Amino acid sequence: MTTEITSTEELRELLGEPMARAVTKERRVLHELDRQWLAASPFCLIATAGADGTCDVSPKGDPPGFTLVLDDRTIAIPERPGNRRADGFHNILENPHVGLVFLIPGRSDTLRVNGRATLVRDAPFFDRMVVQGHRPQLAVVVDVEQVFYHCAKAFLRSELWRPETWQPDVLPSRPRIVKAVEAPEAALADLERHYGPDYVNTMYS
Repeated sequence: MTTEITSTEELRELLGEPMARAVTKERRVLHELDRQWLAASPFCLIATAGADGTCDVSPKGDPPGFTLVLDDRTIAIPERPGNRRADGFHNILENPHVGLVFLIPGRSDTLRVNGRATLVRDAPFFDRMVVQGHRPQLAVVVDVEQVFYHCAKAFLRSELWRPETWQPDVLPSRPRIVKAVEAPEAALADLERHYGPDYVNTMYS
């Protein structure tokens, strides 16, 4: 039998009230340590939701420091060539609220930023986002409304950063997955060439 939680009161009865520090740690302005974290982070996840409530989470990655701090309340994240679905960008146009999690490899704590986003097609700060000679296609500019650090328990429980637990070959390779569920008509040899060395060499073009 499935027992559903249907009210805030039920949820709080089950989980209890948050510790005072968990509530008061929220800030609206970037601290110097936040700036240092963003300067060291090569990867973030951006969560968005459309006007109808449908959600998307998109990974973004570049060399450490790819997220620019424009001021104490504003950050910018560059967009590079991808699959052109732009699900999260469509959501932002309908609903500007975004949630971001910034990771640093090997660190089990994370930096969370929530705020309102706009899409910018060009700006003077794009010159600071050039990688391998390529300017970003656009940037997600986020007005910070909440910023705080999240505890390490999820990463510790999952043992995410312990190389001895990694099993990258437990599933078929990316080319084989593509052939199985995305492009069954494609030749496996062609897919393996596509996702081979040239895939890495053309990331910014």
